[in-house]
Amino acid sequence: MHLEEELLEFDPKNITIVTLTDEEINEKYQKGELRIVTEQGRYPLQNIKEILGKNMELNPEYQRRRVWTNLQKSRLIESFIMNIPVPPVFLYEIEFSKHEVMDGLQRLSTLYDFYSNKFKLEGLEVWKELNNRYYSELPENIQKGIDRRYISTIVILNETAKNKEEEQILKKFVFERLNTGGTKLTDQENRNALYDGKLNKLCINISDNNDLFKNIWGIPVDSNPDLAENSLYKRMEDVELVLRFFAYRQLENIPGVRVKEILDLYIIEANNKYSDKVLSSLEKLFNNTLELAHGIFEDKTFVLYSKRKNGDFQWSNTPSKMVYDPVMKSLSKFAFDDSKKQKLINSKAEIIGKTEELFKENLVDFNGRNNNKSDVLRRTQLFDEIWKDY
Repeated sequence: MHLEEELLEFDPKNITIVTLTDEEINEKYQKGELRIVTEQGRYPLQNIKEILGKNMELNPEYQRRRVWTNLQKSRLIESFIMNIPVPPVFLYEIEFSKHEVMDGLQRLSTLYDFYSNKFKLEGLEVWKELNNRYYSELPENIQKGIDRRYISTIVILNETAKNKEEEQILKKFVFERLNTGGTKLTDQENRNALYDGKLNKLCINISDNNDLFKNIWGIPVDSNPDLAENSLYKRMEDVELVLRFFAYRQLENIPGVRVKEILDLYIIEANNKYSDKVLSSLEKLFNNTLELAHGIFEDKTFVLYSKRKNGDFQWSNTPSKMVYDPVMKSLSKFAFDDSKKQKLINSKAEIIGKTEELFKENLVDFNGRNNNKSDVLRRTQLFDEIWKDY
C-alpha cells in the first residue's frame, strides 16, 4: 500500500556507445563542451574565519560528515607550523565571490575550529611541546608563524557551466575525480554531494533526530555524534538506511539490480517529484513503522538469529541490514492502522518464536551473500507470511 503521490516513474537513460570521427572530436573540443575554467588563489590563515563566514558555503553535509579526529586535525596544524605543503582546496563558484567546497571540507573545518579554540593540539611529532594547547595558548611567535601561512585554492568558475543541468553534470564529474584517491567515499557520501535535494535532506533529518533509530543502530543520542566512533554515522550509512526504507517500498518498479543503482535512481526522481506534503507523510510513515518494529521485537529489532560454530542458534548483538530492509518494507503497510499494529504488538512473543523458525529454515537467505533486488523481495515475502497469522 503506497501513500498518495508516493509512486514514481523511472526512466533511466540508456547508455549508448558514441562514435565520432577525428574531425568531429576536434570540433567538439574547440567548442569547449564541459571544459573547466579555473583560477587559483591563496587564503591567509589568520583571515580564515572571516573568509569562511562571508564567502563560502561550508556545509558539512555537502560531502560527508566531519570524520577527522583531533589527532588528524593536529597533524594538519603541525604541517602549517613546519610549512609543509598542504594540498589545495577545490571550490565551486556559485555566484560572483560566493563559493561552495567541493574538496577540502575537513581542512577548512579544522582551520575554522582551530582559530575558534575548539580543540587542543595532540599527538604532534616534531612540536611535542605544543601538545595540549589551544591556538590562543600558543607562544606568540608560533601564532604569528601560523598566521603567515596560506592555504591554496583552485576555483572552478561559474562561467564553466552554461545552465543548471550542465552544472550538476560538471560537479558530478569533478567531485568523483577529486575523490578517486585518499579515503574512498561511501555511496551515500557521494549521493549527498551529487544528488542533494528535499528527499535527501529528509533522510538526514530523520537519521539525526529520531532517537529510537539512533538507539537501535548504536549512534549516540545525547553526546555530539561527530565525536563518536560509530562508523555507521561517520560515513553517513545511517542516512542510507533511511533512504533504503523509502526506495525499497517501490523496489519492484525501480530498474537496476545493485543497491547503489536502485538508490541513485530513486533519490534522483524523489528529489525532483515529491511535494512537501508527500515528504511529511513519508516521515510519519518511517517513524510509525520503526516504532511498530521495535514494539514487536524490542531488543531483537533487526537482529539475526543465526547458527554458531557449535551448531546452536543464537540472537546476534547488533542489527543487520538484511533484517532491517525486509522487516521495515513488510511492516510499513500497517504503519497507519492502529488496530493491526496493536494486534501485532500483543502477539510479539509468538511472532519472535516464528521469526526464530524463519531464520532456521531459511539460512541461505540470511547468510550475507545474497543482497540484490530479488533477495530483498524474497526475504520480505518471508516476513509477510508471519504477519498473516495475526
